[in-house]
Amino acid sequence: MVKHIVAWNWAEHLTEEKKEKCAQDMKRELENLINLIPGIVSIKLYTKPLQSSDSDLLLDSVFESEEALLAYQTHPEHVRVGSEFVKPVVRNRKCIDIVMD
Repeated sequence: MVKHIVAWNWAEHLTEEKKEKCAQDMKRELENLINLIPGIVSIKLYTKPLQSSDSDLLLDSVFESEEALLAYQTHPEHVRVGSEFVKPVVRNRKCIDIVMD
């Protein structure tokens, strides 16, 4: 299995109210991908970091294999969610993909 972790910060132009709405939308759309894309074992978006954190949002997901992760990255539903709900409201993307021991 492969773990795919992505962290973002909110875009600077967002109000607190807009961040809350976007967090709800992102969580709903990203977590629903498990129902739409084969090979996802689990997917969870965390939106309430402690003040000691360097990032505002964390996506923690597990895939059956590296091939499943690669298919997810280009899947039309993932591309749609990224384009409509993620990229317009975030900055400073950090990612790590690892084989789980």
